[in-house]
Amino acid sequence: MLKLAAVDIGSNAVRMQVSRVIDREGSYFLKKMEYVRFPLRLGHDVFTENRIGQENAGKFLKLMEAFKILMDLYEVDDCMALATSAMREAENGLEITKEVKEKLGLDIRIIDGDEEADLINRGLQSFLTDKTYLHIDVGGGSTELNLYIRKEKVASRSFPIGSVRSLEKHDDPAVWVEMKDWVLHHLKRRHSKVVSIGTGGNINKLSDLAGKKPGKTIGIEKLEEVQQYIGQFSLEDRINILELNPDRADVILPASDIYLSVMRWADSGRILVPEVGLKDGMLQTMIDRNLGEK
Repeated sequence: MLKLAAVDIGSNAVRMQVSRVIDREGSYFLKKMEYVRFPLRLGHDVFTENRIGQENAGKFLKLMEAFKILMDLYEVDDCMALATSAMREAENGLEITKEVKEKLGLDIRIIDGDEEADLINRGLQSFLTDKTYLHIDVGGGSTELNLYIRKEKVASRSFPIGSVRSLEKHDDPAVWVEMKDWVLHHLKRRHSKVVSIGTGGNINKLSDLAGKKPGKTIGIEKLEEVQQYIGQFSLEDRINILELNPDRADVILPASDIYLSVMRWADSGRILVPEVGLKDGMLQTMIDRNLGEK
């Protein structure tokens, strides 16, 4: 029984999922055994000081040690640990990953926005049809946009705009203009309606607050309504009444601004929320390298 672990080191949180692979007549499925999400906001340090501070670096090492212990307890056969926006922008990012390797034997690879988008794409494939889709993946430090036509990705771009970066006013207005221009350029000649696909923890929560199940679409008017509803609450009430995690409560509105802005530029009236992400692509990659591509 093959057991896999995926570690996603983002700007707002760090996640680990341990799954076992089920073989059903040559088709492979994943059964989740463990999922841990820890709100370590590496992006706060990086987008302010260009490096991960000593306190967060210490917490990160402890967290990786905890993850490594869980992997050992579950007797994981293969693992994949990837770091995205915050770690790749941190001037001491490589130094920290080297320390983790030396002390724990855990390899962490820092990836660029293109590879991040490609891995998320692996988790999206089963949701695509012959329609035109604009995939919007909003993280803490970056937003990846991918255009799909008849299930094929025809354009892709990563922008340094994200929920944590926007919350802390470290987003560059010029990058917003650049992102809008990219959307308009790639969609101006499209005659078919564009369906957006949203990935990331914030759109998953927005979908949940809209009363939608995973894999369903939300109309842009409903998404605007949910955004306005959340905005009526103070930060404290979002935590206590809406029961949002503290590290979700403060970034959910900046994140919703990004999703809604891109949808408006694309003249996209609906957004599909499949609740897949980087970890799903990582797990599929490990299945392929251990069991061969199917």
